[in-house]
Amino acid sequence: MKIENSTYTLVYRFPNSSMTSNASKSPMKKIVFDIETKNIFTDVGSTNPADLDISVVCLYDYEKDSYHSFLEKDFSLMWPIIEKADMLIGYNSNHFDIPLLNKYYSGDLTKFRSLDLLHEIRQSYGRRMKLDQVAEGTLGTKKSGNGLQAVYWWKSGEIDKIIKYCLDDVKITKEVYDYALKNNSLKFKEGGKIIPIKLDTSKWEEKKESAGITSSLF
Repeated sequence: MKIENSTYTLVYRFPNSSMTSNASKSPMKKIVFDIETKNIFTDVGSTNPADLDISVVCLYDYEKDSYHSFLEKDFSLMWPIIEKADMLIGYNSNHFDIPLLNKYYSGDLTKFRSLDLLHEIRQSYGRRMKLDQVAEGTLGTKKSGNGLQAVYWWKSGEIDKIIKYCLDDVKITKEVYDYALKNNSLKFKEGGKIIPIKLDTSKWEEKKESAGITSSLF
């Protein structure tokens, strides 16, 4: 599978990755995305995600079956991919990723249709939980790092490590989404137990009218 960015050209194959699912057969143009930052809230003296700075954005494009990564200088290549999507998919993305990415965008990303897996989990189960817990419970795997490590890698100039970690998170988020869509449920691990979460995914991929988004950056 080809991963594209203007700094690196890599051929990256995720081991044991199942790329065929009910979700991937959908006619919807879907993007799964994740963001890493150059700093943390204590660095900027704020709890507002928009006060942070992005180091890299990674995404999976269902239509092209391809992963991409973008440093800030490459964002002009990223916007057309996002603008063509029918839905943006992330984890804690409505609260964190979209408000942060929105400050770099000339339009308004909050008007784009989005599905935040953490929001769906909280609506059903009544509380928040980490992606790592959901990945371990649902997929039997764990994240390859954390956001604090990604900030350290940025400060030490280890950009390739940030990209690898961010792409891993996108892959996990995609597989969690695919599992939920197929099974109407997820699982998370806590206290040594695997706990199920029931979800209603029946309307996740219903076609909806555009919110009037303009593609001014094409």
